[in-house]
Amino acid sequence: MPYYVYRVRPFAQLEKLDEFAAFKDASARAKALRAAQAPDDPGRIKVMFAGNEQLAEDLLCQVRDPGPAGDD
Repeated sequence: MPYYVYRVRPFAQLEKLDEFAAFKDASARAKALRAAQAPDDPGRIKVMFAGNEQLAEDLLCQVRDPGPAGDD
C-alpha cells in the first residue's frame, strides 16, 4: 500500500501533494514541506497510509477520539 502526502486545510479541504511506496520517502517529503511552510498557513501536512487515494482522503476526514488524558 502506498503512503500519501496531503495538505489538509480547514473545512476538510484536501490537496494531494505526493505518493510514495516507502514511509521513509513520504516522511522526508512531509518534513521538507513543513519546514518550507509559511507560519501563517493554516494548512497541515499529513502522511496517510492507505490502499488507495479515496481511502486516504476518507481517513483524513474522520474525527478521531482523543487519547487518554493521563493517570486517572
